[in-house]
Amino acid sequence: MDTTTAGLAEELRISVARLSRRLRTLRPARADDARPPLTLTQFAALAALARHGSMTPRELADHEKVQPPSMTRVIAFLEDQGLLARTPHPTDGRQAVLAPTEAGHALLAEERRRKEQWLARRLNELTDEERDILHRAAPVLDKLSRST
Repeated sequence: MDTTTAGLAEELRISVARLSRRLRTLRPARADDARPPLTLTQFAALAALARHGSMTPRELADHEKVQPPSMTRVIAFLEDQGLLARTPHPTDGRQAVLAPTEAGHALLAEERRRKEQWLARRLNELTDEERDILHRAAPVLDKLSRST
């Protein structure tokens, strides 16, 4: 085990990437098999609106770091699936404001529930000491995730 900062950085990068990838693979197909499952980009856009509040299409594209034409397709799909609603901007008639629908919020809640359930089962497989280490590390990992 490499105890240098560079070694720790490598270990964390690999472990966090594997855990993130594993959690992403848990995304289920839509309950209604007639509808396609969401792509990661579609899911991320919907989750961003739920987490950060209503946004214009441009704000959402900027937030998600995608080009506006790509976000236009994402928004159209989410609207078509009944997961996203578009309302007139309160001060700029040329703009629209996007927000998740009740169905969109329900889909996000189900995704969170499934992922947290899987993670809780995996945590129960660890020793008390390992869980304690992760409990103490969680705020540090959160701090790292917020740094620029």
